[in-house]
Amino acid sequence: MNKVKGALPMIAFVFAAFAAFAFSSPQVEEWGQIDEQNFINVTGLTPGPNTYECDDEPEVCTRSAPNDSAPVTKTGLFVNHMD
Repeated sequence: MNKVKGALPMIAFVFAAFAAFAFSSPQVEEWGQIDEQNFINVTGLTPGPNTYECDDEPEVCTRSAPNDSAPVTKTGLFVNHMD
């Protein structure tokens, strides 16, 4: 019985770590196309005047991978402010 009592904190820790991993949503990568062939990684950046913006044009602003066939993550025209 004492062995089980001694293992309870470790069991609780492992369970908490598993729950935190299992119920967290993965971060989706975001890539903005800056010209015909080049993309820039904007994952985790907040759109704004110092990073990038997606204006109101009905186009693709960011994609989930750096290629033209990747799924769209945000719509609008990609405007790069990081140069």
